[in-house]
Amino acid sequence: MMQPVKMIFSSIARRGFATTSRAAAAQQMTVRDALNSALDDEMARDERVFIMGEEVAQYDGAYKISRGLWKKYGDKRVIDTPITEMGFAGIAVGAAMAGLRPVCEFMTFNFSMQAIDHVINSAAKTFYMSAGMVNVPIVFRGPNGAAVGVAAQHSQCFAAWYAHCPGLKVLSPYDSEDARGLLKAAIRDPDPVVFLENEVVYGTSYAVDPKVLDKDFVVPIGKAKIQRPGKHVTLVAHSRAVETCLLGAAELAKKGIDAEVINLRSIRPLDMETIFNSVKKTHHLVTVEQGWPQSGVGAEICARVMEDETFFHLDAPVWRVCGVDVPMPYAKTLETHALPQPKDVVEAVHKVLGGKK
Repeated sequence: MMQPVKMIFSSIARRGFATTSRAAAAQQMTVRDALNSALDDEMARDERVFIMGEEVAQYDGAYKISRGLWKKYGDKRVIDTPITEMGFAGIAVGAAMAGLRPVCEFMTFNFSMQAIDHVINSAAKTFYMSAGMVNVPIVFRGPNGAAVGVAAQHSQCFAAWYAHCPGLKVLSPYDSEDARGLLKAAIRDPDPVVFLENEVVYGTSYAVDPKVLDKDFVVPIGKAKIQRPGKHVTLVAHSRAVETCLLGAAELAKKGIDAEVINLRSIRPLDMETIFNSVKKTHHLVTVEQGWPQSGVGAEICARVMEDETFFHLDAPVWRVCGVDVPMPYAKTLETHALPQPKDVVEAVHKVLGGKK
């Protein structure tokens, strides 16, 4: 009989960033430029699209995501706000109800808690409560999850928080292709979208196919990507945890273990079909996320696998690699301990495979 779902917490290891292979013909693009170009494309394409948030206009955005857009589109379409998330989120939701397509930037999603009443009760529920008469086409975007040295109040991951709520779509890009294609899809979507970025990778360059630069390129919402094919174990992650999985998979490959890495891209809706198909091939599953373990994204995936006939294809319990179940410490060494590292992924895989490889 199979044991209950188990989880493994993170321990110290080196912090990894970009490992994406660089094809000679591919162009390099930072995540920051991918987001900026997506906003520019969609504002040029649809005059109803506008941006509002703290320092998004004259300062070009706290992280320079809206760089150059105020000069190009003016005060009416790139709007600086006071430091009042509840106020400008409410204005943005009302504008969406009236037919515009606002992109509401939170300087960090930790501050979205000041506006969560509008995100949940105003944006997410209105389509249902109006019997389908009122759409709310709004994007709430900004950095999410752990950064570096910003401690407990600025480091939590909100993927599971917002994915819990019907009426929202929740996206979590990993690389430049994800960032550009998913943001364009989010802006075009008729429903409210929570768009969770990570500031640590804003300046990281990834190779992008020329098709990604096309003005009509979008990444479909609700579709995961097999970031690295494999046959022995399935690793499922989103955002920076995809990088952790790729680094872990590279180490496992040295030992003859071929790990398949799935980049979720979309947290709600979840692409369970891709996960199911992978698990039926590998017969082993490890989920990886920087968020806390209880009621997390990995916990949801575990539950859905066990509720599906895919459960009977598992040769071992599902394992979760999560952030440690504590508020984020400020000290650098403790912060590293609190986040999943590649060695944690390697350790989890070895426990799941049980010496088969």
